[in-house]
Amino acid sequence: MKKLLLLLLAAPFAATAQQNVDSLFIKKISDEVFTNGKAYDLLRDLTKNIGGRLAGSPQFAKATIWGKKTLESLGADNVYLQECMVPHWVRGGKDKVVITEQNGKKVNITLDALALGNSLGSNGKPVEAEVLAVKDFAELEKRKDEVKGKIVYYNYGFNPTYVVPGQAYGETGVYRRNGPSRAAKYGAVAVLIRSLTEATDNNPHTGAMAYNDSFPKIPAAALGLYDADKLWNAATKEKVKVSVTTYAKFLPDTIGHNVIAELKGTEFPNQYITVGGHLDSWDVNEGANDDGAGIVHTMEVLRVLKALGYQPKHTLRFVLFANEENGLRGGNKYAEEAKAKNEQHIFALESDNGGFTPRGFSLGMSKDKIAKIQSWINLLKPYGSESLDEGGGGADVSPLQRNMQTPVAELRPDNQRYFDIHHARSDVFENVNKRELLLGAINMAALIYLIDKYGL
Repeated sequence: MKKLLLLLLAAPFAATAQQNVDSLFIKKISDEVFTNGKAYDLLRDLTKNIGGRLAGSPQFAKATIWGKKTLESLGADNVYLQECMVPHWVRGGKDKVVITEQNGKKVNITLDALALGNSLGSNGKPVEAEVLAVKDFAELEKRKDEVKGKIVYYNYGFNPTYVVPGQAYGETGVYRRNGPSRAAKYGAVAVLIRSLTEATDNNPHTGAMAYNDSFPKIPAAALGLYDADKLWNAATKEKVKVSVTTYAKFLPDTIGHNVIAELKGTEFPNQYITVGGHLDSWDVNEGANDDGAGIVHTMEVLRVLKALGYQPKHTLRFVLFANEENGLRGGNKYAEEAKAKNEQHIFALESDNGGFTPRGFSLGMSKDKIAKIQSWINLLKPYGSESLDEGGGGADVSPLQRNMQTPVAELRPDNQRYFDIHHARSDVFENVNKRELLLGAINMAALIYLIDKYGL
């Protein structure tokens, strides 16, 4: 009885001692990253020397080579390319949207616009028609008899009352993705949308859309917010004609690659923990936050664990995914091969929300696993993580969860500024803060360390 009592009394002290060990190691991670971290310099190299990296483009191929060489230089045990076919959409020219007539008078007012990703262009010839401006799909349905032969403009904007702008992005995204076909169903000749942002500038935001093959594939473009307001104010008061000229088209699918690096596990080499981001970006910017930040976060986790001499129990995989933006071919291929090889994936973590100050992680897993990760909150709090909540992982790790029931998570940085620059020309290196970027890598490395050590 005395022996049992001593064991019971000793247990809390043992747990506290172990937590102190973990706290000290995570502090070592933090000190190493803040002192010697390479993420910011690597991001500068990726954005300034390669730039925009749309899947299928020469720049994406260049980024793939860069990614492989960089991961090799950081000391990975093994680095290889995983081939996958990717779509090859090209913008093809400078998109142009012009107000040509207002209330019967000829005008020439250029609006700042970008063709939506995966849209088909007007073959460089202007599509000119009267504008039918609607607030949402409900109004489109009410006015469907007015649509034929017109350019439909959706003015559905972000809900400013949401504390988390990502919630507003989720609501508005349906207009970018499905808006063109919804309008084409009733005879529209082109579609314009209000950019999916609440930014205070006039930069248009591109992003992927998808056609319904049952309806004509009409040109589609997004407007910057100043010009979106200008068109709305005019088209709801008087007859307005607009000319839309775009050049976008699909070339045949081409070969792309996931870039994969590994640190071999010492105890469970056939059990995998994945950490990654997507290497592709849109063509109109440097892809600094989306998702250059996630790429260099991934690289920095590898670098810091090697620098500290950490030997993982499980095999850690660092994946630079291909084609998240307009196809998800890389994430799907990674999960497909993992399942075909009957690999055991115990956890997958993604960074695809920018390089802003980390606030925590969203978790896609069973409640008991969530509870286990939540028990580590005090170890992560000093570095900015305050919430470890149910919410799923990123797009590229979602196929692992869907097809193999792998527990997934995603880094959640502060969300307030992300959609100001998301898919816009303003997503450049200068809009990334070094310390915020490094803090993201610290939190990711700490979580990977804890899961590798204790499992789920």
